[in-house]
Amino acid sequence: MPFWTFYGLKQGKASTSWPADGNDGQAGLLGMPRFDPAKCQDGCRACADACLPGAITLAQDRTAGEARLDVDYGRCVVCQMCVEACPAGAFTASSDWAFGVRRREDLLWGRAMDSAEGQALRGQIRRIFGRSLHVRHVDAGSCNGCESELQALNNPFYNLHRLGVFFTPSPRFADLLLVTGPITYAMRGPLEEAYRAMPEPRFVMALGACAVSGGTNGGGHACGNGLEGLLPVDVYVPGCPPNPAAIIHALLMLLTRMPQRVRGGQITAEAERA
Repeated sequence: MPFWTFYGLKQGKASTSWPADGNDGQAGLLGMPRFDPAKCQDGCRACADACLPGAITLAQDRTAGEARLDVDYGRCVVCQMCVEACPAGAFTASSDWAFGVRRREDLLWGRAMDSAEGQALRGQIRRIFGRSLHVRHVDAGSCNGCESELQALNNPFYNLHRLGVFFTPSPRFADLLLVTGPITYAMRGPLEEAYRAMPEPRFVMALGACAVSGGTNGGGHACGNGLEGLLPVDVYVPGCPPNPAAIIHALLMLLTRMPQRVRGGQITAEAERA
């Protein structure tokens, strides 16, 4: 008997039973910082000054006539600098990793409700795809951080195939176009060609801060600001990079097999209880 066959039999099953139950493999992970505007000090902008990708900005509130903080988790690279810089504890560290959302607005801190369009989309996806999904991945200028996390999806622990999700080399057989990177100008044409080659109905996922908003490289001489204005995005997954559990959650959320955990940049009450 080959050594590796014997070793595998001796070790037993390595795949996690998550998300049904069990370990998601992300114990101790630092996730997106939580924001509590009630703790902000008047005139303080320490967090905005420390935020390299511009996820935290100072804006003028026209109704109140004073400055307020705008927080965009779609630009957050999870560096935790805002947590370190904030003198009042308005930003705190968390383990909030599952930030897949259907609307870009849900990555902006504020109040947000589920839309009728979102309900209709879920019904359409459930009717057409059932429990299976084929994914075509396009690297549109990524640093390969997101690709490292994508590769982990097929390791023995996560074993993505057990959930009925498969990667395909051809967009002609794909249901979902998964895009990483800030979309360099050189990759814009091939990306649009891949999208056009997909059969209807087709869906798009922006994976990582770069694809969501351009990240730290957005708006430079070589690229734009992610998928914004290029393709219709159905699921946004911020992070730099998002971890395998977050990616799985977003894929299952697209298939309506897991609920959206974040609205208005905040963990929902249902997700807190879970």
